[in-house]
Amino acid sequence: MPARPPLPRPTKLLARLVGAWALGAAACAGASDATPSQRPARPLWEAGVLAAGATQPAYPGAEDRVGRALPLPFLIYRGPILRADEDNVGVRAWRTPRLELNVGFGGSLGSSSDDVEARRGMDDLGTLIEVGPRLVWNLVDAPPGRQAPWRLQVPLRAVLDLEDRLRYKGLSLAPELVHERTLPGGWELGARFGPVFGDRRLADTFYGVDADEATVERPAYEAEAGLIAWRAGLAASHTLGRDLRLFGFARFDSVRGAANEASPLVRETGGWSAGFGVAWTFARSSRPASD
Repeated sequence: MPARPPLPRPTKLLARLVGAWALGAAACAGASDATPSQRPARPLWEAGVLAAGATQPAYPGAEDRVGRALPLPFLIYRGPILRADEDNVGVRAWRTPRLELNVGFGGSLGSSSDDVEARRGMDDLGTLIEVGPRLVWNLVDAPPGRQAPWRLQVPLRAVLDLEDRLRYKGLSLAPELVHERTLPGGWELGARFGPVFGDRRLADTFYGVDADEATVERPAYEAEAGLIAWRAGLAASHTLGRDLRLFGFARFDSVRGAANEASPLVRETGGWSAGFGVAWTFARSSRPASD
């Protein structure tokens, strides 16, 4: 397999920032839209700075971990079509009281194969971004200007490697059941659960071993399309005053029963991801968001 050409420093920095943003977004997701309907409407836009740290397995089934800790600016915009909020960044294409179709993206941290024992000598896993449509089905009525506390989200997204000139890495389908609620004391909690499926190309990105990469401890392996992992996560946030918010998340991924559990790159059947941080909003719109 030909070696990946080195990236310019600005591209490497951008990849790291996107990966850190993805984990910070995961920490915020599901933890800030559970506010009761009697609270004031959220502003149309907010701007601020967050400092967040996160750690995760290098890939589902890895025994080695990767992490980031960075301060990052953020901008939230809650327009009727263009959306950049805690749950998604993209375009709302169509919406009814029960169903919504939007187009957005997500991401995950990359890792160097020098830092992952099972992949030593193989290509690095770059910072992966996911782009594509997502169907949201509100299972109960949503409060005015809020998301429904129970909903099913079904994103179908192309996976691109930001550190390999946006090379296509496959297709993912990740339906998840989401529940959000407010707890006593002002804490807001979100929970989500669901499987992650991938086509053969995406499975090969994580679990395939070519003949020229095989060793005594890492035999050649041809990855199969199917279940990548099961995921269950919790996210929480708490507002301190008007402008400061604490947030955190924990997620467990399991590859038990997955299509490529037999891959020599699978060293653990389960693994935890976690992150926490603080966000400071220094400017916001006086105009409320309207859905």
